[in-house]
Amino acid sequence: MVPIRVVLADDHPIVRTGIRTMLAKAADILVVAEVDNGPDVLIQLAQLGPDVLLLDMEMPGLSGVEVAQKLKAINSTVKVLALSAHDDEVYVRSLLANGAVGYLTKEEAPELIVDAVRGIARGEKGWISRRAAAQMIGWSHQQEEVELTDREMQVLKQAALGKTNREIALALGIADKTVEKHMGGVFEKLQVGSRLEAVMSAVKKGWLTPPSG
Repeated sequence: MVPIRVVLADDHPIVRTGIRTMLAKAADILVVAEVDNGPDVLIQLAQLGPDVLLLDMEMPGLSGVEVAQKLKAINSTVKVLALSAHDDEVYVRSLLANGAVGYLTKEEAPELIVDAVRGIARGEKGWISRRAAAQMIGWSHQQEEVELTDREMQVLKQAALGKTNREIALALGIADKTVEKHMGGVFEKLQVGSRLEAVMSAVKKGWLTPPSG
């Protein structure tokens, strides 16, 4: 069994120790490096090529969002799971728009982190903790109520499973271009810019349930 290779980035030693200890109990997960600042995250990723990056949002040198921006700019294949104490809408949306495939608040990370690492390593998206989803519901900015067509909802549900456009097309018996069209409709109606944001919005509206932890 090839383990899931993880880089752990957090500037708090106690937090890193707790997460590392928890991950060490999973036989299929291997922490290959620990980093306490943003610039070193990029160095370690380039040298080690891990599967998953556990990324704290507040670090010296470069913030988590800035790291995510740089990874997106170079089309990095590492899957980013954000760990944050933030519930600010603009902050979270910026993070997700820059490629993170999961978002957990640190308070909930001990219960969810192992399953989340495994899930996103398999290609799953939308790993949003229940606490984070609940925080989103309380955000003051509320979108107008919208309705998705039956097909748009089918496409969104498939996307929530982490499927590619091609996989969705095969599952629903439609063309790839049709999937793109319906996904574009979902983005426009929900006023989002990524699949993960669309899933989060759907969770907020009660259309989907977040992954169990």
